[in-house]
Parts: sequence; C-alpha cells; structure tokens
Amino acid sequence: LFDGIYPFYVQQRKVSVFDVSTIIVIVVFLTFASSFLLIIPGIRGRARLYWTLRVLFSLMVGVVIVVVHFTGDWETGWVTANTSYKSFSHALVTADIGLHVGLAGVNVTLMGNPVNQVNETINYNEHFAWSFDADYDHSYSVGLERGLPSPILYVAEKFTTQSPCGVHRQYRISSHYASATLWVAFCTWLISNILFSMPVLVYGGYMLLVTGAFMIFSLLSFSTVRNSLTCPIHFGTAILHTGYGGSFWLTLVIGLLCFVAGITVVTLHYFNLDLLKTFFDLREDKAEEHQEVTEVYINPCFVGDKEL
Repeated sequence: LFDGIYPFYVQQRKVSVFDVSTIIVIVVFLTFASSFLLIIPGIRGRARLYWTLRVLFSLMVGVVIVVVHFTGDWETGWVTANTSYKSFSHALVTADIGLHVGLAGVNVTLMGNPVNQVNETINYNEHFAWSFDADYDHSYSVGLERGLPSPILYVAEKFTTQSPCGVHRQYRISSHYASATLWVAFCTWLISNILFSMPVLVYGGYMLLVTGAFMIFSLLSFSTVRNSLTCPIHFGTAILHTGYGGSFWLTLVIGLLCFVAGITVVTLHYFNLDLLKTFFDLREDKAEEHQEVTEVYINPCFVGDKEL
C-alpha cells in the first residue's frame, strides 16, 4: 500500500480498435494506392477510369481482409454504471465500461464520467489475449497483481478458463477458425489478381467468388459464439450487452461485394465478352491479334535473286 492506496503500474496500452499492426497494414496498402495514382495519368481514354476502379477495389478488399485480424471490434458493448472502483474500498464512481472482442483477445475499457474522480484520472483500456500463443489466465493474473480497477477485472474474469460462464474455449476456437478462413480468403484474393493480369478473366471471377465465400465462412465461424449460453455482466442494475461491431459488418460488406463482382465477371464472360474485355482494357490486344494483312510488299531484288 502507498498511503492506503494500491499502486498502479505503468504498462503498454493497446487501443480497442486500432493498434500498431493495423496502422502498418493500412500504410502499406496506402503506399500501393499512391504508387498507382502516380502512374494513372499515363493511361489514356476510358481505360484510365477502368484501371482506377479495378485497382482501388482490389486494394480495398485486400486491406480489409488483413486489417480485421488486428482490430478489436468484432463484438462490442458499452454500459454506464455506478460501480466500485477498487477492491477493499467503498468508493463508488460513475464510469462508462466497454467490452471489445477481437480475433486475438478482448479489450476492456473503463472511462470515468467525468474522467477525474476520487482524486484519480479514470481512463483505462486493458488487453487480454487468447490466441494460441498467449495465456489468457496469465494475463488476468498479471492484472490482479497490478491492481487493476475492479470493473476491468470483473469483466475480464468472465472470459477466463475457470469462469463459470465457460465462454473462453468457445471464443478462442471460433476466433481461431475465423482468422484461418480470412487468411485463406487473402490467398484467393491474390490468386484472383494473378488470373486477372494473365488475363484469364472468368477464372479470376471464380476466385473472387471463392474469396467472398471464405469471408462469409469467417463470419459464420465467429458468430457461433452467439449461440452459446449468454453470461450476463451486471454492474448493479445495469447490464453490459454486446453486439456485432464494425469489423464484423465491414467484413460482411466486402464479402458481399466480392460476390457481386465475381458474379458480374462470370456473367459478362458468357453473355457479353466484348464489354468485359473493354473493362479490362483487352479489346485493342484482340484487334491486333486478329488484324488481317491487306497488302503485302515484296522486295523485287530479293525475288530476282531467288529466281537466279
């Protein structure tokens, strides 16, 4: 104890939605997009618009598939409650308590309302990882030793392996398979870009459909946790309810867009191939391949030599 108060030790904080890995991925894809925008003035005519649409759409799909692995808002919930602040203390604080579930773990946020109460600044955001290379229970034990505020420990305790809620294994397995299927979607996205550049347009469309399918599979995998028994998180009379967050809906939207794009490419291949090749800037190549030679020039001297 330090003057009757449990000390709080400084640690590296992880934000609930964005972290360093997310920023790195976004910067990499923005670099690719900026490089393309530098060369786009060299493309003439309508092909410039078609190239812009194709490249930006492809980069958008790729960045979403990668970024959602590192975000922490697949499932989110907030509640405002009047709750105890520390163990062995009768002091009550009014705070906003947030739960953010990602594929790699959970973030528990505690923000005072107002921020300064009981002579302290109440603004916490703690990350507890449950990936296969992390020990969730150990992270929770470290939080106990550090003397984290009671609301954070109460929420984090719901996801431990020893908790009566029994949701730790369900969340961990569902998040693992959701992450695995997203990486498969990333591989199929790469293959689709290779096929479009060869160009084998119809097979690129098929791979876009596969990409969308694996993104939907990842959502189905994560949503299985909603079928398990709910574990209510009470703060007095207030209850912390959670729902699907921004990363979940963003993945759903991009997956549906991949379906729409793939179906469009396949449909145009069988019903309007010329329009499809125009969009992929292939009509000029086709014209050159099938261009007929109308006049033939023969060197008279060469013919004379052959006759001799």
